[in-house]
Amino acid sequence: MAKLQAPTVPDLHGKTILITGGNAGIGKETAVVLAKAGASVTITARDAARGQAAVDEIRQRSGTTDITVMDLDLASFASVREFAASYADAHASLDVLVNNAGLMLTQRRETVDGNEMTFQVNHLGPFLLTNLLRDPIAAATDGRVVNVSSDAHKQGGKTLDFDELQSPNGVGGANSMKVYGRTKLENILFTRELARRWAADGTTANAVHPGFVRSGFGRDGDAGKLGDLLMPVIGLFALSAEQGAYTSVYVASSPEVAGVTGEFFVKCKAVTPSGAAQDDAAAARLWDVSADLTSLSTPA
Repeated sequence: MAKLQAPTVPDLHGKTILITGGNAGIGKETAVVLAKAGASVTITARDAARGQAAVDEIRQRSGTTDITVMDLDLASFASVREFAASYADAHASLDVLVNNAGLMLTQRRETVDGNEMTFQVNHLGPFLLTNLLRDPIAAATDGRVVNVSSDAHKQGGKTLDFDELQSPNGVGGANSMKVYGRTKLENILFTRELARRWAADGTTANAVHPGFVRSGFGRDGDAGKLGDLLMPVIGLFALSAEQGAYTSVYVASSPEVAGVTGEFFVKCKAVTPSGAAQDDAAAARLWDVSADLTSLSTPA
């Protein structure tokens, strides 16, 4: 395997960056690099204690204290709305939003809002959060939205099946990767439609595939006991979380990406995603369905 090269990161002093799920794995490594380059970084976490521990580590490794953590639970629209209001009140502009948080389950669970958990955490929550932060993102000179997707989007089907968005047939067994892959497909379709709708704002939106990464993803019970057992073994053949963050860091910071929008990046290069991920009609329909499910009052 060819060695991955870390991207060159420009001086980011004066930049404000928000990373969801920045308390572990790829999100935390992304925060370390961007903070070290001078950015003011906010990470989110579901667990306050883990979030604070991550902030302490990021500060130590980056050599800066300009790191904060805020509570956010993407499985609750009320939490997303409360968070977005608080963040917007405290920040006049947001240069980069990295929608990094996500999960994969082996049992079907529903959120407090009545949606299948994987669908809400991986797509609906980030969709709502991004829309609620439109004003501060648009206020930035080079506002960027980076959506962490996956090459697993190819497992989401030849087309996005709107009858399966809520995974009525369950998410375990053979369906587990298909359900996860479908949400990663939704990430790319959301990115394409976001790029189209927000072009007038000067905001760019791109999706990234971090690679097969050795991190805490799929553990901590999200993927069940089997996931807890297998992930450490599978991880022996995977990239480190630091390497997995390279493409997110590149798309979030590189001058080479300024003005580039609606793309899917792998190993810091724009590549062509699956045919299903290029379906602009599906992207537009997904936006409308998502706006309805999240009660987004003014969908752009």
